[in-house]
Amino acid sequence: MSIFSSKDTETATATSGAVRPELAALTGDYTIDPAHSTIGFVARHAMVTNVKGGFQDFTGTLRLDGNDPSQSSASLDVVMGSIDTGNADRDGHLKSADFFKADEFPTMTFRSTEAESLGGDDYRITGDLTILGTTRPLAIDLEFNGAAKDPFGNERVGFEGKAEILRSEWGLTWNAALETGGVLVSDKIKLNFDISAIRNA
Repeated sequence: MSIFSSKDTETATATSGAVRPELAALTGDYTIDPAHSTIGFVARHAMVTNVKGGFQDFTGTLRLDGNDPSQSSASLDVVMGSIDTGNADRDGHLKSADFFKADEFPTMTFRSTEAESLGGDDYRITGDLTILGTTRPLAIDLEFNGAAKDPFGNERVGFEGKAEILRSEWGLTWNAALETGGVLVSDKIKLNFDISAIRNA
């Protein structure tokens, strides 16, 4: 199913003069369900292994428009103090002035500006990512996992997403040199998203 702007949808609409009903049925406002969603990251540590982590406190919304897919949008707010890598000392360091300065900059935000179809169930959503007060563009590749009604009557949509950033571009420059060469923490960070969103009443 195409949710965002799709050349196939545009062609079908132009020739038939009608919006595909399965797309129109998804139109609406959705709230991300944090209990069934994850926002995670992977960083290379000491040049030899990957450290994974995530954020436990976040809110977000989606606006899906099946009648005019280009009007779809997304927003996300992440509490930086909720970072969790499974190690309290490391989490404390990440919240400190060396990294996220969580007391001064408590929230990371994403606001979409554009969405496009890559074919099939694959999409790319582009927007503004703000960390440490610095805003830069970010493109997230998404896979639409489908829509369903859960046993409690909630209408859900699901997406998996991934992106990569260079943390230095957002002012996250702390590092330590290794005796064997290289640095302690990679500049490149992999982001991953597993999103379940519920249609608003």
